[in-house]
Amino acid sequence: MKRTLSYLQKLKTQKQPIVCLTAYDAAFAHWANQAEVDVLLVGDSLGMVVQGQSNTLAVTLDEMIYHTRLVQRANHQAWCIADLPFMADNSLQNALDSSARLIKEAGADMVKLEGGLRVVPIVEALSALGVPVCGHLGLLPQSVLKKGYRVQGRLQAEAERLMNEALALEVAGADMLVLECVPSILASQISQRLQIPVIGIGAGVDTDGQVLVMYDILGLTVGKTPSFSENFLAKTGSIDGAIAAYAQAVRSRAFPQAQHEMKP
Repeated sequence: MKRTLSYLQKLKTQKQPIVCLTAYDAAFAHWANQAEVDVLLVGDSLGMVVQGQSNTLAVTLDEMIYHTRLVQRANHQAWCIADLPFMADNSLQNALDSSARLIKEAGADMVKLEGGLRVVPIVEALSALGVPVCGHLGLLPQSVLKKGYRVQGRLQAEAERLMNEALALEVAGADMLVLECVPSILASQISQRLQIPVIGIGAGVDTDGQVLVMYDILGLTVGKTPSFSENFLAKTGSIDGAIAAYAQAVRSRAFPQAQHEMKP
């Protein structure tokens, strides 16, 4: 069954965890479909795991369109989110034009953009035009040069800011939210306050769903694997088995456990 926004919203309402994975090509999209993964994220993380870059900043809009198109050729079931790459939302018009290309040329179901109050006008405009939008708060990979890779929201002021930004994004029309590397208590509070699905990564077990990078769960990542991830291939011995095991672990809330939260 093709996942829709209403289906994902129903999972949240029924407190059934949403399973999300990144995908960058048709083969991984196929195997994710076989495991009945609910959401595929064509992330700009491809800059690091596919292209070998040190961060996500060099990924272009054309590359996001290309990889999203590959994924959608084999994806007949999952809801597909595509990232707006670095600087594609540096103005309202640029964000609208970039989002239109991801939807029209690449076939994405939803666009994702990083940031809080800065992107609220963009979310409002996209939502008014009928474009499904996913927000992204917490650790922001596109801001790594300024803020680094660290847990966000440990201080009370930071936690209040993230909560207010999450609420503002929902009011602006966001249909989903990714929370990356925030304390589990804060992630739980945000998930409870918001009516839209909240997907966590390194944010504890009490969000409405989980997302990981496909290469990380298969042990294919070059260099250090994030502390919030887990190698499911080592446990199962096959790619299809690893993806299925990840999906089952998320749905049963066996993943993540406390050791899978991002360390400071």
